[in-house]
Amino acid sequence: QSAGSVRSFISPFPASSPTPPICQEMHRLQSIAARSLMAGALEPSRNGKAREKTLTMETLNPQVKAVEYAVRGPIVIKAGEIERILQEGGKKPFTEVIKANIGDAHAMGQQPITFLRQVVALCTFPELLDSPSFPEDAKRRAQRILQGCGGRSLGSYSASQGVDCIRQDIAAYIEQRDQGVPSNWENIFLTTGASDGIVSILRLLVSGEGRARTGVMIPIPQYPLYSAAIAELGAVQVNYYLDEDNCWALDVHELHRAYQAAKQHCQPRVLCIINPGNPTGQVQSKKCIEDVLHFAYEENLFVMADEVYQENVYAPDCEFHSFKKVLYEMGPEYFNSVELASFHSTSKGYTGECGFRGGFMEIVNLDPEVKAQLVKLLSVRLCPPVAGQAAMDVIVNPPQPDEPSFAQFHKEKASVLGALADKAKLTEQILSAVPGIKCNPVQGAMYAFPQIFIPPRAVEEAKALGMQPDMLYCLRLLEETGICVVPGSGFGQREGTYHFRYGSIFFACNYLVILIKREFH
Repeated sequence: QSAGSVRSFISPFPASSPTPPICQEMHRLQSIAARSLMAGALEPSRNGKAREKTLTMETLNPQVKAVEYAVRGPIVIKAGEIERILQEGGKKPFTEVIKANIGDAHAMGQQPITFLRQVVALCTFPELLDSPSFPEDAKRRAQRILQGCGGRSLGSYSASQGVDCIRQDIAAYIEQRDQGVPSNWENIFLTTGASDGIVSILRLLVSGEGRARTGVMIPIPQYPLYSAAIAELGAVQVNYYLDEDNCWALDVHELHRAYQAAKQHCQPRVLCIINPGNPTGQVQSKKCIEDVLHFAYEENLFVMADEVYQENVYAPDCEFHSFKKVLYEMGPEYFNSVELASFHSTSKGYTGECGFRGGFMEIVNLDPEVKAQLVKLLSVRLCPPVAGQAAMDVIVNPPQPDEPSFAQFHKEKASVLGALADKAKLTEQILSAVPGIKCNPVQGAMYAFPQIFIPPRAVEEAKALGMQPDMLYCLRLLEETGICVVPGSGFGQREGTYHFRYGSIFFACNYLVILIKREFH
């Protein structure tokens, strides 16, 4: 990029300006949450004297202050403000804000799977069971779920682990997915989305102080849930870097490097894996998973396998392999000893049912006494949403070929996954065609994580404005095009590289072309 092109996305105000407007804007966005907490820190008492709030930013739990979640950070706050301006008739260079910051399928226009909504509707309003408008296979599933609910109502609490018959269906699904690898339904826990399960397992694992504090190994780039939970729980974040030059592959030598370095200041006990990758979109090979599990076995690490995108594999030469199945195939020495928790969700895959907040986790080789502690911990939050549990049941127990709903279900599922595969390829092609952007193939999941090559002078100016260069890039992208993406710095990246996560391959055709047509770059 020429020096002149720097100003195409960096603030046009001279560097000598003491406080450029864009810098003021970022400081404003970053302080909104803090200001809302500080507002009213002093209030009048009965005698007219100022009375201090008990909870202020000074008394707030410091671990809460350390939490960051870039997916809904300052850029997203700004996007919401711009949306309100447009709704009120304000003028911008665009007519709508494209929220590509999260993988919210239905918000992006994906239609629900008919069979899933039919079963949930029947569970929610059982009088519909007498309606001829609903197929018999949907009615059978709804009746089975309702029989497992207290008072035959979706509005009742379930057991903290979830509805038993749904846990049994999940175990059967896992056995089928993993080609006969046994699954005990009593090791299945329904959760409020996968996030709830991930945080619950981390709560069990984090302990110690000083050099004995628990270290949690996470991939960089990572999904910010992990760094946020680690900060909140007071654990130590141990970064291992994915290989961007090799399509974001996981290199076991990098795991060894990160582990040995971390041992100097903490006790690494947990290894987190996201497969398929978020935000990087890679799909791990079976050999890679074997190497990772061997490493975890040798170093006595608890493995957390985030597999919520297991249905979202697009590259023809890639295939999803569950960590549990690979562990089983490595033999009894590994399968009977490595501690593993795997996670799944209603939010991704071909259903995209984010709002139901359904999910589950399966635990393997957990100490029985620790398992009892997990049940106790989960019982504090009573139970996950029962409607979300019902949605999860439909995902693991879909229509079979001999059932009346199969043809429509199969058509809808194939249509969604086929469209996502096409758009994943198109996303890569369009992003790579933009000057100054390089994008790896999107093998799976729902995201692209392209690298942006920001000229040195632009980097210097961004830092002078007190922000990361990719944060400034994303802010200007939003202001000039209406596209809301998340800076790579919110996910972690190697020093000296800059990225953004484009979280909605649903929009590949319609909106990515904006990046080419405009003079933004």
